[in-house]
Amino acid sequence: MPAASEVATTTTPVQPPVAEAVAPVQRNVAVDAYRGLVMLLMMAEVLRLSEVARSFPGNPIWRFLAFNQSHVEWAGMSLHDTIQPGFTFLAGVALPYSIRSRQRKGESFPRMLLHTIWRSVLLIALGIFLRSTTGPITYFTFEDTLTQIGLGYTFAFLLTFARPRMQWIALAAILIGYWLAWALYPTPGAGFNYAAVGVPSDWPGHLYSGFASHWNKNSNLGQAVDVWFLNLFPRTAPFAFNGGGYLTLSFIPTLGTMLIGVIAGRWFHEAAPRLPLRRFMIAAAVLIAAGLVCHFTGICPIVKRIWTPSWTLFSGGACLLFLTAFCWIVDVKNNRRLAFPLVVIGMNSIAAYMMAHLWEEFIQNSFKIHLGMNLMSLFGVSLEPLVMGSLTLLAYWLILYWMFKNKVFIRI
Repeated sequence: MPAASEVATTTTPVQPPVAEAVAPVQRNVAVDAYRGLVMLLMMAEVLRLSEVARSFPGNPIWRFLAFNQSHVEWAGMSLHDTIQPGFTFLAGVALPYSIRSRQRKGESFPRMLLHTIWRSVLLIALGIFLRSTTGPITYFTFEDTLTQIGLGYTFAFLLTFARPRMQWIALAAILIGYWLAWALYPTPGAGFNYAAVGVPSDWPGHLYSGFASHWNKNSNLGQAVDVWFLNLFPRTAPFAFNGGGYLTLSFIPTLGTMLIGVIAGRWFHEAAPRLPLRRFMIAAAVLIAAGLVCHFTGICPIVKRIWTPSWTLFSGGACLLFLTAFCWIVDVKNNRRLAFPLVVIGMNSIAAYMMAHLWEEFIQNSFKIHLGMNLMSLFGVSLEPLVMGSLTLLAYWLILYWMFKNKVFIRI
């Protein structure tokens, strides 16, 4: 039996001797399945596990499920916290595939660059649109997943053309430069009024002292930039702080996550037709260890909400482990049927993203009208949110399956 890192895969087809310019680049099913898991975790918010868990106080299973469907308050990671880095990482993995496909079709670099800039603008605009659906005016915000990817996407595209060594240098420069900028920005100080920026003064275990206080919620460099930048746009009231602590400036270290994905995508091509699983696992171990060292030595905490450099390292390693697992399941063990439900979602990720943000209320109201609430309380009132959420999630998947069968794919 060959080693896992030597197993042949179908991610890159044999180059044909004729019609090279039009031959398509075969899809990486493991990547589609991983993207499907990321989108499933996001769509599964309709299950309302935290709400259900409150009906079963003290139950460790429900508490565990609720924790992993919620973002941690500040430092650390839950399963739910892997959604945004996973989506960002996979955007990077797809870039070498996309570029190679366009090159084989004979597209010039200027044309590809213009398309990339257009894609970046569309991602930013779509993110702003989805955040504005319930407001009286356009809500200009740049901290959500799509806008963050859009802000860094063109830079990631350009770095995909760089030599491998330059990609690693760029990643180091992004993380070290961003860390240094935050480290040099003044700390909030002992008398800082955290309540004025939406942070409880007795927020247990989350407010740091000393050097680590450079990364405290809503009292950091990114907060200062947003107070200036976001107030340049029309608003119903002046921007003072983001309740979750999320920041526009996070797109810079988010670019680091995308670049880790670009490197993983390059490794796929370099190793083809084999799988670079050993390289993935070694890189994952190094990145996770580096993030943990930064966190526990006080150099920089692992905080997803402000996308600290240590978070980029730690979550990037986690993404590589997820990718390794999916490559093992799909390509090594050839369990494509097992991965199929996720592939259906992953091949239409933009549709799934928009569906989860725009269709929930319509679908759930339709269930209430046509099925009634008696069905929802079939297993007791406490589990009503779970039953409703499960039906909604099933409806999402069936729509995506119909789109998959009819080859309807939404692309940006």
